[in-house]
Amino acid sequence: MSNFTTELEAVNTMLSAVGSQPVNSLDAGAEVAIAKNILRETRREVLSRGWSFNYETEVKLTPVNDEIVLAENVLRIDGSAGHNSNLDLVQRGTRLYDRKGHTYAITAQVTVDIIYNLEWTLLPEVARRFIMIRSARVFADRVVGYGPQHSFTLADEFQALTDLKDAEGDTADHNYLTGNNDVYRVVRRESVSRKIRF
Repeated sequence: MSNFTTELEAVNTMLSAVGSQPVNSLDAGAEVAIAKNILRETRREVLSRGWSFNYETEVKLTPVNDEIVLAENVLRIDGSAGHNSNLDLVQRGTRLYDRKGHTYAITAQVTVDIIYNLEWTLLPEVARRFIMIRSARVFADRVVGYGPQHSFTLADEFQALTDLKDAEGDTADHNYLTGNNDVYRVVRRESVSRKIRF
């Protein structure tokens, strides 16, 4: 038996939040399909913030035919500090765009920071738990407006977020200058340029 919460277990937790029976398959009808969609939506929302486990710095990308096509799991991207000084790189759809040159044409290797939308099986347990509990609250609110459960699951969500932030502090190797990803971006922004970054 795995020590990690599976996607099926997460969906069953969401179903239990509205008093529904657990299922044995993720293909078990309309209610399960709604729960899966909310779980996926919540995972994307949580991961877009950027955590140590899905945020990579100084990733080198090489153009093919003078374009850089990004992987579909890229949530946010920005040029790395101290690199690509002649470019202002942003994501447009699945391609990298240079706002300074007003073009998708990129002819040389670039160095970027990327936040990825990881699959469920690649997430650490503390992130799975927070996403599951947040999804259960959203599911209960959105599907049936299930008031009696709301305060209980909201308290659970707050505790799970606290646990996730604690784990982030333990594993992210932050220091007083970088603090966390948000602080790192502010420090980087001030030290490199005034450009608006993610």
